[in-house]
Amino acid sequence: MKAFVTGGTGLIGRSLIRQLVERGYHVHALARSAAGAATVSALGATSVPGDVTDRESMRAGMRGSDVVFHLAAIYDYAPEAKAQCEPINVEGTRVVLELAHELRVPRIVYTSSLAVFGDTHGELPDETYRADGPFLTEYDRTKWQAHYEVAMPLIEAGAPIIIVMPGAVYGPGDTSWLAEAMRLFHRGLMPLVPGPESVVTYAYVDDVAEGHILAAEKGRVGESYILAGPAVPLGEMVDFWAQLTGKRPPAARLPSRLISPLAPAAARLQPALSLPQLFAEDMVRMLGVSYAGRADKARAELGWRPRPLQTGMLDTFEWIAATEPADAGQREKRAAGAILLAALVLLVLWLRGRREQ
Repeated sequence: MKAFVTGGTGLIGRSLIRQLVERGYHVHALARSAAGAATVSALGATSVPGDVTDRESMRAGMRGSDVVFHLAAIYDYAPEAKAQCEPINVEGTRVVLELAHELRVPRIVYTSSLAVFGDTHGELPDETYRADGPFLTEYDRTKWQAHYEVAMPLIEAGAPIIIVMPGAVYGPGDTSWLAEAMRLFHRGLMPLVPGPESVVTYAYVDDVAEGHILAAEKGRVGESYILAGPAVPLGEMVDFWAQLTGKRPPAARLPSRLISPLAPAAARLQPALSLPQLFAEDMVRMLGVSYAGRADKARAELGWRPRPLQTGMLDTFEWIAATEPADAGQREKRAAGAILLAALVLLVLWLRGRREQ
């Protein structure tokens, strides 16, 4: 069996390639750089130089595939990443899915996201749910567009596409906002929990990658499958981290209604102080919302069985501890100073805003 993978150097993609190779698939993976090619080769795949926006660069590598997995996307809330969302998340998806359909690939798995639902306001919807905005981030908007204006019309035109919709994905190798938050907690640099009422669903990376394979092997063409674990408010998750690690949780909890209005200020502070993307404007704006869904359908139809949250989180904290840089102490001091300065500036701006009301 031949599989073609885009996004194979990302968090889910690396696990997907590894599992496909273990199952005996001959994997060809798109690589945009020499470093990317080295990564996919080390995982046992054949690297295909190219880009999701360049149809011809993928044609030879994709031809003859039994399944195409399209994972490539811009998932980054840094300001400079916004301009890449439209060409990669929307147009790149169009190119990949159209080419796979043109080449008569019998199974195409497209990685969408629970972000297409937007804020679910505490509800746990299933795959039949649809919200058409408003969108909090450019990532949300472009993933919605790729899902409903690219993938769905192609399905209606006969393309054998199966859609998977992960929630928040975590695990060793993660570099997202969630990994940043876990690393800050591990270092004792989380003085407070911002937006403790914010809700996301958590799923371990290897489980999400396995869900992709199950969708390819058992999923029904034209159907969507949510791959999401438990929905947990951020405040409760931080307390859970404390129970797992024995570290003291932050005592202060700052509701999102006090922080979200400061998103424009965060847009200036985050790049100026080289703060983690947790402090990016979009991240601040997202505080207090629910990105959630339930995976009953994937469990019933695909036999998807994600591991317990405790197991995955412990594995991730072990990886974090093992990969701390040698100069972590000095970095902690610099980071602590920057975080405290940012918190002070945001507090001053908030107080000034209250006076002007």
